[in-house]
Amino acid sequence: MIISGTIDTILKSKTADLWSIPPETTVFEAIRIMAEKNIGAVLVTTNKKLVGIISERDYARKVALKGRSSKETAVHEIISAPVIVVSPMHTVEECLRIMTESRVRHLPVLQDETIIGVVSIGDLVNYVISAQNAAIEQMENYIAGNYHC
Repeated sequence: MIISGTIDTILKSKTADLWSIPPETTVFEAIRIMAEKNIGAVLVTTNKKLVGIISERDYARKVALKGRSSKETAVHEIISAPVIVVSPMHTVEECLRIMTESRVRHLPVLQDETIIGVVSIGDLVNYVISAQNAAIEQMENYIAGNYHC
């Protein structure tokens, strides 16, 4: 199935909330923000420019498993950088491919160099499910004779 929707479509259905922290923030504070906001990753920015991203996976693999202290480790020590980013015109299919090949679960969305959103694997899967449900409904209506050209 070809998924033709763009990331712009997904961003329009999400809240405009963007959460970011400076690189000097402790990992503990980053994890606290993720828990409080119920998000799996937070952007790391300097002067509103994206410099990295930290995820729960980064914490688990680069702090917890290595016996480091989240209260003493700064985000800049473990962030994923350079960040894989997409534009609002990328398709859902392209982003799913990027996430799969890069083994990431979050993609910041930039327009020029301005951060305009973040899409997660969950956002993309929900879009695909909705698109499939709409296609099934159209086919059922067509088969039932309720389809009008």
